[in-house]
Amino acid sequence: MSRSNQRRRTRKDLLQAAARLMKAGRTPTLEEIAEEALVSRATAYRYFPGLDALLLEASLDVAVPGPDEIFAGDMSGGLADRLLRVDGALHAMIAANETALRAMLAHSLQRGAHEGDVPARQNRRTPSIEAALAPLRDRLDPHATAMLAHAVALIVGIEAVVVFKDVLQLDDDQAREVRAWAIRALSTAALE
Repeated sequence: MSRSNQRRRTRKDLLQAAARLMKAGRTPTLEEIAEEALVSRATAYRYFPGLDALLLEASLDVAVPGPDEIFAGDMSGGLADRLLRVDGALHAMIAANETALRAMLAHSLQRGAHEGDVPARQNRRTPSIEAALAPLRDRLDPHATAMLAHAVALIVGIEAVVVFKDVLQLDDDQAREVRAWAIRALSTAALE
């Protein structure tokens, strides 16, 4: 396992440990989370500046719907339809957690600027995007599939919400319309 993969795995282990402890109905300490994740307290501090940042992201980690929740075994519809289902599920989660997601984004931007070797974020959207693409994997060019997955990831997260609301000053309905248009256009381009 490469060092980069190991760092991502350690970060994910810390988030999962915190989520497990929180699901048990308690507010764990950083030391308890580190112990649960089988890492040292110092290692936990390398990945998160403090308990609040770790608990915030762990709670959001639990809130992000996964492919099983989004599709529940139903992969019907065309490519754009499946990607729109991913967008809809992520949109609902973002709307319910926007303030916390913005705080997490601010933290990751600050941390990324100072500590380039520590992963700043988990990649929570790609598994659902990949699941939406799965029925067409054998028909799509691998490069086009990768480009589509990356392009959709740009428009279905909190970062895009910041652009839609703060930069473009669009309301929620306008932002959803733009995302749907972009998803359809990207899907059509990938299928060509």
